[in-house]
Formats: sequence, structure tokens, C-alpha cells
Amino acid sequence: MSAGDGGADPARLPRDAQALLARARDGDRAALARLLSIVERGGARAHEVGRRCHPLGGRTYTLGMTGAPGAGKSTLTNALIVELRRTGRQVAVLAVDPSSPFSGGAILGDRVRMGDHVLDPGVFIRSMATRGHLGGLALATPEAVRVLDAVGVDWVVVETVGVGQVEVEIVGAADTTVVVVNPGWGDAVQANKAGLMEIADLFVVNKADRDGAKETVRDLEQMLDLTELGDWRPPIVCTVATTGEGVKELLAAVERHRAFLETGGRLAAKRAERLRDELRAVVAARLRARADALVDDRERAEVEAAVVDRRLDPWTAADRLLTGVDA
Repeated sequence: MSAGDGGADPARLPRDAQALLARARDGDRAALARLLSIVERGGARAHEVGRRCHPLGGRTYTLGMTGAPGAGKSTLTNALIVELRRTGRQVAVLAVDPSSPFSGGAILGDRVRMGDHVLDPGVFIRSMATRGHLGGLALATPEAVRVLDAVGVDWVVVETVGVGQVEVEIVGAADTTVVVVNPGWGDAVQANKAGLMEIADLFVVNKADRDGAKETVRDLEQMLDLTELGDWRPPIVCTVATTGEGVKELLAAVERHRAFLETGGRLAAKRAERLRDELRAVVAARLRARADALVDDRERAEVEAAVVDRRLDPWTAADRLLTGVDA
């Protein structure tokens, strides 16, 4: 559903962004797709879109879905969309795939199952890849969420293809993070190794009609017993996404976590910290870009060679490269 944004005159950027946003807020899906394309590409137009959208946000609830490939996240997301739409809520899905740096688009894989909702005006599905965005998906994804928030989407589901560092960072920035595993000891161990125990607000044992589901629940409970937890202990929900079994219970668990966050100002504090983290990430990305632009390529190569040969330590090398950049 992505549309190209052309090469507009920079002098027209503010009016262009404002017009697109107004159309998207009126329900124009093509305008929304175009805004997301601009955000993915980054640059001056993306910044202008962000400036326009930021004051309009703060109402969308974000749900992160992660887990090992093949865990059934897309089928589960599809089933969750059905439940959310039954209550009349608008839903958007950002399917994040960092593994397609060459095509300029994300690999959809089994996300074709979400095609059931293609004719539903209350559902918007977008597949995202890194493209050319400064800072990559770690910055492009929250900016895409900001656009969806500004146009009035009630829920945004951020689904990742795997459990690498980028994916964990992205879904860990959601309001509620769901970690999906399958029956079998291996998945539970992988969840622990990948750092998912730290970001999970609830666990789903999907494909729970298979052997080993009860043992996987037990393993996760034991790992939670060994994990330092705050006031919230992540519940474990069993589902069979292909039939819809347990999906209502999953949504109920998400709603309980949302209610927990909304008491005592936890949700507001979490979102405030997320914005502060995003600001720091934007500043860091801008500084990296400035440093790359200002450091002479020949000097960089010489300094890097000196570090590799151990004639220079990395800290002194960095000071040498950044001399003049700080001015």
C-alpha cells in the first residue's frame, strides 16, 4: 500500500506534509501510506511529518509482538485484529523485518494471512524495512507509530520477524510487549537467552494443542521465579492461533496490563521515558552523521589501521578523529 512521494521542492514541504496529514486524518489510506513512506526514507520531509504529527499524538496504544520465527506471531496478530475489530477499535499493524536491506521493502513471509482484513477500512497493515532511514528501524518505527497515532488509530501492533537485538529494542518500546513461544524447552531457553524475559509483559505459548505445552508453561514460570520482577508478574496465556482458541484470554490479559499501567501514572511515565530515549537516539544519529561527514576518509583509514595494529587505543583514536568536529 506504499506510495512514492516524489521529489518536491523543499520550499513546499510544510504545506505538502500538512495536506497529506489532513487527508490521512480524514481516512485517506493512500495519504497515510505516503506519509509512512516519507517517514521510512527519513530526511527533511520525514522531520516535517514528525513535527506535524507529534502534537496530535498520545492516544494510541501500542502492542509489541515478538518471538522466534515460526512461532505463529502473524497468525496470532491476525486473530487479535479480529477481536479488536469486534469492539469497533481501529487497528494498524507494523510488520517489521530488518532482514531485507536490498529490496527496499520488508519480506512479508506468512503475513499474507493478514490479507483477510485488506478490505476492512478499520485495519491498516504496513510492512517495514530499514530503507535509507538514518538510525534504521529503531528510529523509523516509533516515527511510523507517531503518524498512526496522529491519524487516530486506536491500537498499533508492532510485529517483528525474529528476536535479534533490533527486534527486541523495537518491541520493547511498546506499551505492552508480548513474547510468543511454542511448546518445547528450546523456545523457553531461547526466550531467556535473547533477553526477552526482561522486556516481556506477558507470554503466549502458541500452538498449545501440541505436546509439551504444559511443560513450556512450567519452564517459563520457573524462569520468572528466578527473574527480578517489579509490581507486575507477566502472565502466561496458551493459544491456538489457527483456531482462535485463547485469543480472547490474550486480549483480556493485555487489557489487564494496560489497566495496571494506567494506575499510578505508570503508562504516562513509561511513554515519557520512551520519548526521552527517542530524543537521545535522534541526537546520537545526528552526531554520527555529522562526524561521518566531517572526518576525512584518509585520516579515518589511517587511524583505524593504527588501532588494528595496536599502535593506538580506541579512545585516543576517537579523540583524534573528533578533533575539529566538536568545534
